Order: sequence, then C-alpha cells, then structure tokens
Amino acid sequence: MDWTASIAEQRIREAIENGSFSDLPGKGKPLPKDELEGVPDELRIGYRILKNAGALPPELELRKEMVSLEQLIRACDDEGEKAKYRARLTPIKLQYQNLMKDRGWSGLDAFDLYRGQLEDKLTK
Repeated sequence: MDWTASIAEQRIREAIENGSFSDLPGKGKPLPKDELEGVPDELRIGYRILKNAGALPPELELRKEMVSLEQLIRACDDEGEKAKYRARLTPIKLQYQNLMKDRGWSGLDAFDLYRGQLEDKLTK
C-alpha cells in the first residue's frame, strides 16, 4: 500500500472516531440508481465526464437537434419552411443512424420505447 492510501485510511478512521460520518444526509437510505447503468462500461466514464461538464454525448446532441427540428416541422404552417427544416433534418438523421450503427446500437429498441420521455427531457 502506498503512503497516500495509508494517510487516507488514517484520516477516515479518525473521522469515524470523531463521529464525522454519523449524521450524513441519506443515512440508512439506499444509494440512488446509476443514471448511466445502460451505457456500456467502456463509455460510462466518458459520459459521466461529459455530464459533469454540462455537455451531451454526440448521439444525444444529434438527437436533441432532431427533436427540435421535428417540433419546428410540426408547428410550421408554411410548406416552404417545412421543406427547409426537413432538408436540414435528413443529414442529421443519417449522421445519427451511422453513429448508432458504428457503436452497435442500431438494433436496440430502447430508444423507441422511451422516445416520448427523451423528447420531453431534451426540449425542456
């Protein structure tokens, strides 16, 4: 064991003896569920870093843009404007599908199951 781990262990023991950990919020309650449990292990730490930095992973950025454009298309009355939005949407959808295919996620139906909830979260 290196000296830093030894110092950390010693300070933890001292804090326990002093009662520093006896009245923490959430004591006796289960830990919250990991929001990223469905993300593959090799991507999870990267996603957590992006989340803590306030950024979204590339597929969610694309998905957010797709949702926004789809909402604009639905809300638009002018057919010319709708066509412009559809023209912007098509390459984004292709890029999203290619990204999902490259990651091996193209056959997953989870997105379809939770599409409404995801769209609500991305647009709020």
